[in-house]
Amino acid sequence: MTDDQQAGGAAEPAPQKGAEARSPEADGRARNEPPRADGDKADGDEVAAGNDAPEGGDVEQDQMAEHERAAGRFKEHTRDPLAEEQGEDGTTDLAAASRARRATRMLFDTGRDLNSFDRSFFQSAHIGDIHLRMDARHSGAGMRGGPVPDEELRRLRRVHVEPQGYVQLRKALNTRRLLVLGAAPGTGRTSTALSLLDEVTGPAADATGTEPVAGSRVRRVDPDGGVRQLTRSLAGESEEARRGTGYLLELPLTGPVAPPPDEMDLDGLAAALAGCEAYAVVVVTVGSAANPLLAGRYGRLCPPAPTQELLTTRLRERLEEHVAAAPDGGVRLEDLLAGAEELALRQDVKDAVGLKDLRPAEAELLASLLAGHQLGEVSRDELLAGCRSLAADQAQEWFAGVDRALTAPPAEPEGGAGRPGTAALFHPVAFRIALAVLGGASHSAVAAAAHLLTWELSVQCDPDHTPARPLFCDDPEADLALSRAELTDGRIEVAGTEVPARLIWYRGSALPSAVLTEIWDRHFPVRAPIVRWLRLLADDPRPQVWMRAAVAAGELCARDFDHGYAELIRPLAEAATPRRRIFAATTLDQAAGHASHRKAVLKLVDDWSRYGTKSLRWTAAMALGYGNAADTTDDALDALARIGVRDDGEHLAVASFNAVRLLALPDGATVLRRMADWTHHKREAYQDLGLVTTVRLALTSVDEVLPDEPDSPLADRPDWPLPLALAVIRPELVLPTADLMWSALSTARSKDVALDALESLLRSGVRKDGTEGTRPGLAALLPALVTKENDRRRLDWLLRRMMNDPENPLPDAQARSLWWLAVPPKERTGEEDSHG
Repeated sequence: MTDDQQAGGAAEPAPQKGAEARSPEADGRARNEPPRADGDKADGDEVAAGNDAPEGGDVEQDQMAEHERAAGRFKEHTRDPLAEEQGEDGTTDLAAASRARRATRMLFDTGRDLNSFDRSFFQSAHIGDIHLRMDARHSGAGMRGGPVPDEELRRLRRVHVEPQGYVQLRKALNTRRLLVLGAAPGTGRTSTALSLLDEVTGPAADATGTEPVAGSRVRRVDPDGGVRQLTRSLAGESEEARRGTGYLLELPLTGPVAPPPDEMDLDGLAAALAGCEAYAVVVVTVGSAANPLLAGRYGRLCPPAPTQELLTTRLRERLEEHVAAAPDGGVRLEDLLAGAEELALRQDVKDAVGLKDLRPAEAELLASLLAGHQLGEVSRDELLAGCRSLAADQAQEWFAGVDRALTAPPAEPEGGAGRPGTAALFHPVAFRIALAVLGGASHSAVAAAAHLLTWELSVQCDPDHTPARPLFCDDPEADLALSRAELTDGRIEVAGTEVPARLIWYRGSALPSAVLTEIWDRHFPVRAPIVRWLRLLADDPRPQVWMRAAVAAGELCARDFDHGYAELIRPLAEAATPRRRIFAATTLDQAAGHASHRKAVLKLVDDWSRYGTKSLRWTAAMALGYGNAADTTDDALDALARIGVRDDGEHLAVASFNAVRLLALPDGATVLRRMADWTHHKREAYQDLGLVTTVRLALTSVDEVLPDEPDSPLADRPDWPLPLALAVIRPELVLPTADLMWSALSTARSKDVALDALESLLRSGVRKDGTEGTRPGLAALLPALVTKENDRRRLDWLLRRMMNDPENPLPDAQARSLWWLAVPPKERTGEEDSHG
């Protein structure tokens, strides 16, 4: 029995040369047309039936109606997986989602989240003779009022690096005797304040020229009393004790402390300082609470010191000690310094540091590591591990004890200030988490997500009260400073169209992983609000949001797969909406990128493809398309076939789409062979899978399926249809691709959608602006697709249809050009020009 008889279809007679009345599909078997199912006949079959049927008119109408129904079902199977959410004929955002995924995966591609320098159990360490001060950035924490040691001031004079505008800051302090200095924590603001006070109160500034008592001229002030308490204390001390003294007040503006000072309070303090010829610098953290202070006459911003100068200064300090102890002529300082600076520029060291700018404490630690390695006291592994600790330490500082003020007993300081609002406390940390998840998205998207997370954190922390949501207290500049972020000009996609936007990133590739690791591994109560927040992001219609959130969720699941599976993957995989299921599949794929979790993900996806519910099988198909959810390409295709042919082809659309995604990977030849096997299978369900996948291939752009490899040859042709791009970069795939397309064009139930797909390929040859598009790909594919007279007739008919299209007519010259691409010179008859 032939394949056609087994499939329920009649065998087609051998093609007859020169039969003008035959349709283009009539010579199907010469090109291995798939077996036909019942009612699936080529156009010539009705002619071959002749007048054998007693009621030819009714039978023909029934056959046409059945053909239309079959074609309609087939067209339904070629829709995009997101189409049911975005409208039957509307464009989907799969390409934009694919681009967002690739951009986000680059942020987590270093593996640092599972290879961090764990600093949770110690705050300092000795490596060789080098003392690594892990707590350098916290050295001022918990300090109360008192004189600054003279030794600290002497070292500050030796190593302090002046930030840009330092001279103007000193002039302002000299003029008004009071300076409110605003900056983010850790940027060297306290060192700058101490340096300013040391200069204006030092011997050069003393009219008497007498040497000051050690440490007595610069004093730290207890922050609890604030500006008002400092003003009162100046009035209570003797004039001799106060004269020429510099006061440093690090003023917190959130927490159970006195309310922030106003301009009148600052005027009173300035008058008290002038009365005793003293100076004061009030250090505040930038933000909405500090804006009134920084906008007044005493306010100034303190820019960070330049990174390279900071590092060079710290390196010189470390190496000078070694040179001083070395025998005469044994080693030169400049040689050691040059070697250490060259080491800092090595790519592996820069990648391990993962920060664009270093803060003073970070520069000090890195200098210790570089100097130790240069002197042979720190190994390479220890150097890189120490470098990775910088971002982890920054994340730990950002989140440690953020809400401690809410758990403290309510205070009643002067002015009636109590515990701060939850929104004021949580917004900075929410912004950092949102930036770690959505880095590279638009600033507005990150800001909106941060406000959503602020709400979730506030409700989790204080469920008995509705958190206040200030509407006009945002400070974008402060958000950038407090989160070590930067804005860049870029473009985002909106409904398939690129528009300009301001994009936001961390200033350092190590920070996203460090932030996610910190909150997930060290702060368990925060998991519940973050899970709720991620589910909200999964419903966001913007690909730049939901796809980035899915990738970040995969990183969190890699930290604790048990929790991530129960709270994120399984619930979203069974969701009713396709976007949530794609979110779950992307999360699974990201977790599978970690070797420690790949085996678990493979087993999970395989089980879903065999025994899962309809939603789980759909999600498994999307996960398989990434190429990481099966051991081999053949295993992935086996699973996709199981999913696609089950339940009368209910999941044909998602199975075929993900088979096409595998084509963009290096093992594309295997995918094409399997598609041919499906197309020529005895069962109609497999035939449909092969035909649908073939049409899907013709309709898919490179952008929708571009693999993650940055050096992929497909990356140069993002807007090309995938078969044309493959025809150029992988010529060995041209013939199998053409055979598959020929089969789809020659099969009745797939013919209409296949012709529409071929038309889209032909129109891509010239761009809308008239420049060359995919012509090289068409030149490679069309000759293999159009090999017989029947094929040429079909192409001729299609080109004429395109030329007569009332909405988008194909120019005559372009149609002729396409024809000459398809028909080799040796096969031209010379009649083309005479017949138009």
